[in-house]
Amino acid sequence: MKSFVSTSALETTAYGERIAAHLKGGEVIALIGGLGAGKTTLAKGIARGLGVEDEVVSPSFTLIQQYEGRLALTHIDLYRLDGSEEFEMIGGEEFLYTDGVTLIEWAEKIGDLLPKDLKKITIAIEENLDRTITVEGITL
Repeated sequence: MKSFVSTSALETTAYGERIAAHLKGGEVIALIGGLGAGKTTLAKGIARGLGVEDEVVSPSFTLIQQYEGRLALTHIDLYRLDGSEEFEMIGGEEFLYTDGVTLIEWAEKIGDLLPKDLKKITIAIEENLDRTITVEGITL
């Protein structure tokens, strides 16, 4: 487990790029943190680090966004879903077992479907509004 402190969105993006350099494909990563913690900002950095050239936007309304880079990237936001059954109904399970990288915001909503080798990145907002980013399951 490794932790970083980010004092800005630019730093959070840069940490995402650093994390991406260590991804090999096949990873499913839960992005954990409250509203406004910086999950999508971190996802943008991971995408940049994977060589994604398209603009990365929050999938809050589309639920799933896919991008091409060094590795295919799938970014999923489950905030609006009620749980595993809805995730299965939209065909979400197919994104849990790919050769690319899958980032899932609000992954706890489908806990029973997540792979056993799930990686986790937790973003905690500190009192001074800095972010502590903790990475589990990815060797940095």
